[in-house]
Amino acid sequence: MIDDTIYEKYFKSLIKGARYDCIAIVDNLIKQNVAVDEIYTHLFQRALYQVGEYWEMNKISVATEHMATALTETLMIRMQPKLFSTERIGKKSVIACIANEYHQVGAKMIADIFEMNGWDGYFVGANTPLSELIRFIDEQKPDVTGLSLSLYFNLPELTKTLDQLQNAFPDMPILVGGQAFRWGGTEIIDQFKNVELMSDIRTLQKFINQN
Repeated sequence: MIDDTIYEKYFKSLIKGARYDCIAIVDNLIKQNVAVDEIYTHLFQRALYQVGEYWEMNKISVATEHMATALTETLMIRMQPKLFSTERIGKKSVIACIANEYHQVGAKMIADIFEMNGWDGYFVGANTPLSELIRFIDEQKPDVTGLSLSLYFNLPELTKTLDQLQNAFPDMPILVGGQAFRWGGTEIIDQFKNVELMSDIRTLQKFINQN
C-alpha cells in the first residue's frame, strides 16, 4: 500500500502541475518495485478521483482537471518497461471508450493491466464509433473486449453497444467498467450474457487470473 504521506505529496504536486516532482515520486516507487496495479490504484486512480471531486466542489478549474489528467497519462508511460517485460501468453484484449466518452485514462489503465499479465492489450481510444469498434474487433479477434463508461447519461449508448457487439460476436466475453456505475446502471449488464462489471482493478486481476 502506498502510504498517505506519499499520496498527499503526489496529489499536491499533480494539481500544481509540478511534473518533475510527480515524476520523482513515481520513479522512486518503480525503483522500490512497487507493483504496477498498486501505483495505478492507490496513486493515479485515487488522485484522479480526488481531482474530479475537487472540480465538482469548484475547488479547481476545468483547465486544472485537464492538466492533471494529461500529466497522469504522461506518468503512465514511465510504467511501460514493467508492462512489456512480461512474457507474452498469446491472448488479446481490445479496450475502448464507447461513443461520446472522452475520459480515457481508466481505459488505458485497463489495457496496461492486461499487458502486465502477458496479454496484448489494444487500447483504441476515446469516443470510439461503434461501427469502427466492431470492425477492429473483427480484425483482431480478441479473447475479451473491455468497455469504459464514465458518464451516467451515456448508459443508453452502452446498451446499444452491448447489443450490437453480442449480435456480431455472441461468444465473446465483454468487460464493462467506469465511474458511471457509481450512480447505478448495473441492471443493464444483467440483460446480456457474457458481460461482467469490473468494479476495480482487483476485480479485473481476478478475471485475468481465471482466464
